[in-house]
Formats: sequence, C-alpha cells, structure tokens
Amino acid sequence: MTALILHRGSFRANPYERWLDGYGSDVVVLASHEQLVVHGEELPTAAPYVHAESLPDYDTSSRVAERAAELIQEFGVSDLVACQENDLERAAHLRARFGLPGQRPESVVAYRDKWEMKRAAVRAGIPVARHALVSAPQDLTDFIAAHGLPVVVKPRRGAGSIDLAVLRTAAAVDAWLAGPWLDGGDEGGGAGWLVEAFVEGAMCHIDGVVLDGRIVSMWPSQYTYVLADYRDRSGRMDIALDADDPLRHRLTAFGERLLEAFGHDGNFAFHIEVFRTPDDELVLCEAACRAGGAGVRDVYRAMFGYDPAELPVRSQLGLPLTHGNVEERRAPARIGGQLLFMRRPGTVHRLPDPAGMPEGVVQHKYFAAPGDRMAEAWHSGDFLAAFVVVGADRAQCEERIRALEKWFLAGLDVR
Repeated sequence: MTALILHRGSFRANPYERWLDGYGSDVVVLASHEQLVVHGEELPTAAPYVHAESLPDYDTSSRVAERAAELIQEFGVSDLVACQENDLERAAHLRARFGLPGQRPESVVAYRDKWEMKRAAVRAGIPVARHALVSAPQDLTDFIAAHGLPVVVKPRRGAGSIDLAVLRTAAAVDAWLAGPWLDGGDEGGGAGWLVEAFVEGAMCHIDGVVLDGRIVSMWPSQYTYVLADYRDRSGRMDIALDADDPLRHRLTAFGERLLEAFGHDGNFAFHIEVFRTPDDELVLCEAACRAGGAGVRDVYRAMFGYDPAELPVRSQLGLPLTHGNVEERRAPARIGGQLLFMRRPGTVHRLPDPAGMPEGVVQHKYFAAPGDRMAEAWHSGDFLAAFVVVGADRAQCEERIRALEKWFLAGLDVR
C-alpha cells in the first residue's frame, strides 16, 4: 500500500506522520510550492515519506492533477489523502479515475461549488440569500437592479474569503467591473463568479466530524466580527456556544438537515457557516467538507481533545482512532474560543511578552517578530497573532478573551 497526500498549507499544522501512525506503508507527498515559501518549510524526507515534491501555481494549475495521476501510477498508490479546500474536487476526480477509496466528485460538489451548494440548499428548503451566476457585467448589474445594494461577489470555487468583495455603492460596482475578475470562467468553462444579496446579522459556524457516514461530533460557535472584513485592527473573537443555549440546539438541527441534504457518506470534517439575521432567521452562507480554518481546529482540539482534520484521515485509511475519548456526539468539558489579530501595514517594534498573558490562554502564536515589516492582510487567515482561550462557559471564555485583547493591544507597537 502507498498513500499519496495532496498538501496545501503547513506541515507543522498537519503532522501526517502522526496522523498515519500505524499505516505501515509508504507515503508520497505532492505539495504547494507557494505554501512552503509562505510557511518557511521544507519538504519532508524522513520515513514514512519515500517521495515528496512541490509544484508552483498549485491552486490553479492543471499540472497538479496531471502530476498526481503520474505519481499514483508510478508508486502504485492505494490511498489518496486531501484535507484542504482546493484539493477536495481534485482528489475526488482522481479517486474516481483510479478506483481509490474516499469521496467521489458527486459527494464533494455541493460542498465545493457555491452555485451547486445554493441549488442543493434550495431543493432541501434550506434558506439561502438571493443569488445568481456572474459571467458578464450585465449579470451583475441586472441582479443589482432587481435586488439592490449591497451585494457580495465571490469566486464560485473560492476559499478563505480570497477575492471576495462586498459592493455597497455604484462606484464600488463600477470599480469591480473594471477589474480583471471576469476575464475567464471557471475550470469547467462556465461562470466563475457568484453574486449574492448581502445578509445582515451575526455569523455562526457549525463544526464536526463524519466517520463512515455517521456524524460523530458537531458543535456550533458564533463569530463576534464580520468574517469577510479581514482588515480590521481590533481583535476578532469566535466563541463556542454553551450546551444549554437554545441557539446551539437550533444550529445543530440546521447542520443535521444540511448534511442530510448534501450527503454525508464516507469520512470528512465539516465546517458550515450560517447567518443569524436580525429577525432571528438562520440562513446558509457556505458549507465545506473539510475542517474549519483560521484556528477553528485549535479551538475544537481544546474543547474535545482531538483534531477534527485527523480523525477522518485515520478512518479513511482503516486505522484505529488514536483518541479513546472519541464518543459519538458528546458535549465538551469546557468552552473554547479564539482571538485573532490580522496583519496591518507597518513595522513591528514590539509584541507583548507572553509571560504576562491573562488567565485562560491554552495556545498562542505570533506570526511576526520585532523588525518585520508587514503589509495589509489579504485573506481571512493572514494573522499577526492567534490565541485559543478556554473557560467554564461562554461567558467566562468571552470575559477572558476581552481581557486578553486589552492586554495585547496595550503591548503592541506597530508603526
């Protein structure tokens, strides 16, 4: 047996050698060259890896799938592992082509193609924002004429809020149309963009794990910030809901309904984003069949004791779960949340000394050092600092996060 891993992101954050403990066979890696540079990492060379290489233009180049197919044939690959958003459909098509176990294109498309996602939701009676495909300027202007401003435009197969834009004025619409966005279609030759009516309200998310078609874990949280506005200077808080919160029960039912409609065969983590409108309606934003980004996995680990990205990999490969406390749909022993600070233009002169952090912090990471010069954040995961905080309940967790935010901003010096 040989496993091929399609990798985008950080190897430190995705310790495959631990995830595959007990696999007992060779491992091959095909990785993103750009992400290796971003994270300052090298390709792995020690066992169990027998081959590792990277390719440029990993997110968009057709060469990645071609090279993966060559590696599957060259090394006799029996298992294909893909955990990141841009690899989901790529891996599904390769599994179908070579008869490998795991998710197929038909079980991934509703979680990856935002147009198909909306169509699947509408068929199931799940509320979504008004929306339309955009392949030409008139598609956008016609939608705005019918539904008004503001609107959200996003890539049909985008991730991490990259290239997402909220258009609030006619001038913003003109500026967007003057850009390069509509120069090409998507990979299938169709419309590559989606426009949606802007939905007012708070953003919640539902995260969990499906193993062998069973939902074994699910828990909702609520952001206290606008997810797509990643150029703010204050702390971005995201905190799990209490077990007895009525909203927790409503969101859990929403997540179950969505997974039933979209399909939950096989093994995967999921991340579902839901608007809670001012009139208390729950409206689907997006859903993904992979673990949440921007620290969601770290919070989940702090609450449940395991990484939601790891369990589906081990289950797919037929490996025993490494955590004896994985019980179906259990409640967490404590409530977790995260505090994120985005990069901002300037030179870092001082970062707060971690020795003085307030109570409740179980994980922290700085993504810059004194002397570094930063540019503006360009996607929702472009962090200056990230913290994971726990408390006995949501109220205590939020109290600790607010104290941490005050401490961090007081000790930060960026000019």
